[in-house]
Amino acid sequence: MKANFVVRLLALLLTLSLFSCGIYSHFAEKKRKKIEQSATIRKLGEAYMGQGEYTKALREFLKAESIYSDDPYLHEDLGIAYMAKGRLDKSVLEFNTALEINPDYSPARNNLGSAYIEQENWKAAISCFNKVKDDLLYATPHYPLSNLGFVYYKIGDYDKAISYYEEALDFKEDFPKALQGLGLVYTAKGNYPDAIIYFQKALDVAPNQARIYLDVGKAYQLNQEYNKSYQAYKKAAALATDRHMKEEAEEKAQQVLKIQ
Repeated sequence: MKANFVVRLLALLLTLSLFSCGIYSHFAEKKRKKIEQSATIRKLGEAYMGQGEYTKALREFLKAESIYSDDPYLHEDLGIAYMAKGRLDKSVLEFNTALEINPDYSPARNNLGSAYIEQENWKAAISCFNKVKDDLLYATPHYPLSNLGFVYYKIGDYDKAISYYEEALDFKEDFPKALQGLGLVYTAKGNYPDAIIYFQKALDVAPNQARIYLDVGKAYQLNQEYNKSYQAYKKAAALATDRHMKEEAEEKAQQVLKIQ
């Protein structure tokens, strides 16, 4: 009698085990499909974002989030899209959400630091970039190092800014952001010849960057090389895709023209 009870109990436990495995398998398959569907929509949003169509990208990212929300890559994408649309509050929130899901996701932390720069929250930005640069697995340390250079440039600590920009160039000697950054620092220090050298090095690598032409135009102007300044401003105006930058470059070119 006791043996029959044990057999029946084992049979019941086996049945329950198989039933629970079946339920688990069902939910696991359902979750997998949601993850795949969300990722497909996210990639469509990334394609829109790559074309500069941030509204369309945001629409796809929100659609993907409604299907599966625990994707750190999706929340990073949302943060980038919101930042492009000037919604820095939402951008910071999304980058932080990505880091809550994956605390070791350094690209999201670097982007969070960039959002803090836009908010002029220098202390928070420095904290982010320091953590990223200390991540031995982060493949592009010249980005957080250059970002640190920019923060220290903005708060007026030029020696630290130069140190971080030079460290970035140790990792990637032709990194235009770091070269341009050194140009900005030397302009701020009044060393216009060195500023011009670094701006020109940046332009050798990134010859279609209107902003760098604006910066070197200013350095030439301050160095009283007005013809070169005028040419740089006109080049900036020709390359600029942003209407405000184009107008700024044209205005500065006309100002220099009057000085000559």
